[in-house]
Parts: sequence; structure tokens; C-alpha cells
Amino acid sequence: MRNRFWWLIAPILFILSCKSGEKSYNKGRYDEAVTLFVKKLQKKPASTTSLQLLPDAYAQAKRMHEDKVTGYLSSNDPLKWEYVRNEYRSLQRLYDAIHASPAALAIVTPKDYRNAITGAQENAAQVRYDRGAELLDQGDKAAARQAYDEFQAALALIPNYRNAAQLREAAFQKGLVNVVIRQIDVRSPYYQFSADQFRDVLIKNLQQRNINRFVQFTDERIAKANRIQPDQYLEMRFYDFVVGQTYVDRSEREVSKEIVVSSVKDSTGKETIKRYATVKAKVYVNKATVISKGVLDYQLLDVVSGNIIRTDRLPGSYTWFNQWGYYKGDERALSDQDKALMGGDDIPPPPPQELFLQFTKPIYDQMTSEMQQLYNNM
Repeated sequence: MRNRFWWLIAPILFILSCKSGEKSYNKGRYDEAVTLFVKKLQKKPASTTSLQLLPDAYAQAKRMHEDKVTGYLSSNDPLKWEYVRNEYRSLQRLYDAIHASPAALAIVTPKDYRNAITGAQENAAQVRYDRGAELLDQGDKAAARQAYDEFQAALALIPNYRNAAQLREAAFQKGLVNVVIRQIDVRSPYYQFSADQFRDVLIKNLQQRNINRFVQFTDERIAKANRIQPDQYLEMRFYDFVVGQTYVDRSEREVSKEIVVSSVKDSTGKETIKRYATVKAKVYVNKATVISKGVLDYQLLDVVSGNIIRTDRLPGSYTWFNQWGYYKGDERALSDQDKALMGGDDIPPPPPQELFLQFTKPIYDQMTSEMQQLYNNM
């Protein structure tokens, strides 16, 4: 049944394919028309429409691309060789397509543009290389970052082109902005904290976000040990914060319920007589809430000028909550809501250092977002 259905629709699909090729030709989409005519001839070498229109479709496509090449070559666009290469590649695709069909090759002699593509790529890579070298010679970070992109483009055109890889690495190092995170000031009249963990988490978060390939965040201790010259300092201070502010809510209440304790038939045996009794219990519910919150002031400083690049104040908070309940008395006195409150354990809250890290998480998320916004526009 399936085979029969295929034989029914195959001629229809073929006719539609023929018409689509002719339609592309009539609309001036000559590359597309050439491809469709070649596909037709691969299936049906005697296709009259394809044999008639393919030679002119190829000639028109060839003329169109070569006219574009002429226009690019006469322009002052420094990247014109990349556009020329793209036109030659389009022509080469037509060459390859026609060679895939003996019927098409019998009526069209396509031109091979492989050498033209190679020449255009060489010229395009040379232009990118020269632009990169010129930018690198300027000596400033912004130009070095542009130079990196130029050498990267040269290598994309021709892998291992001259010493572009080495110059790209030199441009990267020159364009790099080293942001050194100084000692974080954490002051509290109640707790003594080391902010090392916060700093480590913050740096890791900043690095993982891939904010900008030319921005490197480094701990001050590591920077000194590796003699990294800072370009910017990121200074931070926590203030007005509390860690482990505890609130405990204890409640107890008596509950009772009237329940059926027995039932018997009356003397006729037709009606049931129920006997009721009141059961009682006492419900105890304990809720412990531990609040930690604080504010971080930070400023980003330029090392050379001492100017403040960015400054902000970021709040953060974390609430730890625990609830446990139990009862004394008859369980049957409990409602469904009462039963839902039962259970849990009287567990201690996390230690202050852990609470500190928890409330600072939203802070470094905000800071990371701000750094991303800042350096994305660099």
C-alpha cells in the first residue's frame, strides 16, 4: 500500500521540482535555479526544461557574481578581499554541483575558481594581519584588543598564517585588564569573620560568567605572588549587617473532638444508636527564624589615575527557618491541620560563617551582573 502511494505522488513531486527550478530562474535567483536544474538532471537526464535553461542560468549566475567581484575590487573597502572570496566560493559551489551530474556537464562547462579563492584568501588574511600589526604598534589596551580580533580573523581565513597566532597572544596580553580584588573589610561588633571564603566564591563566580575575555579577576594575594600588575582595584566593605538574628515562636493549645466510641442496634434492629466521647490533646508548635542581612559597598578604581570607575551599594539577606511540633494526649483529637504541624526536629541553625556566606550570595550575584554590564561595553 505504501509503495503504491509513493508511485502516485512521485510524478507530482517531480513536476513540482521542475516548476520550482523554472520559477527560480524567472525570478532571477540563478544560483538556486542552477542547483534545482542539476538535481532534476540527476534524476531525469532528458529533462527538456533543465537542458534548455541550465546553460543560461549558469551564465547569468556567473555574470552576476563576477560583476560583484569587479565592484568590490574597485572599492576602497579594506575588507573587500573577504567579500571577493565569498563570491568565488558561491561560483565554486555551482562548479561542484554541475560536475555531480554528467547530463549537466555535457551542456555546461563550468569555471573552476579554486585558485581564485586561494588568492582572495591570501589577500584577505594579509589585510587582517597588517591591520592587526598596525593596531598592536599603537601600544594602548583598546587598540590591542582590536588587534587580537584582526589576528583571529586572519587565522580563521588561513590557519597558521605567518606568525599571527603569536601576535594574537601578544595582543591578548597587552589588551588584558587585570582587576585585583583587595582585602574585603568585614566589621561586626558581635562576630569576627574572615572574608576569604566570600572572596574566593566571588572570584570564581566572576570568572565562570566569562564577562569579558580581556578582563581577569585576581585575588590580591595571588596577584602579589605572581607579580601581576593591577590595572584596576576592586575594593569592598561589609557594614550594617547582622548574622544569626534569632526569633523563636512557641505556641501551645488544647484541642478536643467528639468521637464515636461505640454503636449498637436498637431493640427493633433497624436503627443504630451511637455513643460519643470527648477526646483531648495538647498541641505544641515551635518555629525558629534566623535572619542574616547586610550591605556591601564596593568601588572599582583605576590604578593609574585613581579615579572611581564604578561604585554601588548592594544589599543581601538570607532567612533560615525551622519548625517542629508534637502533641500530648489522644491523637484522635487532632485535626488534619494539626497533624500537618507534627514532626520535625529541634535542629540548630548553621554556624555564623555559613550564614554569612548565604546572605552574601545575592550580593555577589548583583555584583557579577554589574561587572558584566560594565565590561561588556568596554
